Amino acid sequence: MGEVVGAGLLSHVPTIMLPAAERRALNEGREISLVPGLERLRREVFDVLEYDGVVVLDSHWATTVEFVITSHAQRAGLYTSDELPRGMSRIPYDFPGDPELARAVASHGAKRGTWITAVDDPYLPMHYATLNLWRYLGVPEVPWLSMSVGQTADTEDFLRAGRALGDAIAQLDRDVLLIGSGGMSHMFWPLREIRDHEASDPSHVFTAGARDADLDRIDWLRAGDHGRVLDTMEDFHRFRPEARFGHYLMMIGAMGERECTAPGRLYSEYENAVGTGQVHVWFERPELGWR
Repeated sequence: MGEVVGAGLLSHVPTIMLPAAERRALNEGREISLVPGLERLRREVFDVLEYDGVVVLDSHWATTVEFVITSHAQRAGLYTSDELPRGMSRIPYDFPGDPELARAVASHGAKRGTWITAVDDPYLPMHYATLNLWRYLGVPEVPWLSMSVGQTADTEDFLRAGRALGDAIAQLDRDVLLIGSGGMSHMFWPLREIRDHEASDPSHVFTAGARDADLDRIDWLRAGDHGRVLDTMEDFHRFRPEARFGHYLMMIGAMGERECTAPGRLYSEYENAVGTGQVHVWFERPELGWR
């Protein structure tokens, strides 16, 4: 029987793709903690664990009438961001997928009361919430799949999609790593002010209330209190978490929701990115399981 063998709430901010000198120039001469955090995560987790594939719950891929999961046998090409081509331009990528797993996820969607479609169109766009993390954590021969967030989805919809993902992993006997790729509170400074708030210090997060809400949830995640995160989602929505926090909700839906007690280990400091709250939190499988 397959299972989720590790999972992470990971930041994909464009800054991590800049050269080190540019990162330091934006951050008052210091390195942002997100980059060494990903490098350490690669050494301590992705290069150590045995797993059959990675599924990225991509907060930048917003679909409207269904969730979509990539079912390509292979994805390859060059990526230039339409949002920030100055920092992410002509980035090569080439990695295998897992069509059988993707189709199984789609099949289980109907059983869980939602809509999931597996798509293998070679022209399906890539999103940097997947690509940026693959550049740090990907291994050429290990399948990577991406799954969209629903821009019309609410908390229950995200959890249903996550349950379907967990069902498919178990059915196909896959050992999988999940990445909830996205931030926490997600409010940007206005354009005329944004360059005054590029440093990583959390004092630059858009509001003190958003910063406090993020820090509360980081404390709960570190304690493995996923139930409290779920129970306070309505309140968290006041601070506009990225993608309505769908990347985390789908991840925890695949891991048992309130029954999951996996404590989180920080692989970065809590940081600002032009007003938004960012952090890397990794969850290892507890001895008693999480499904």
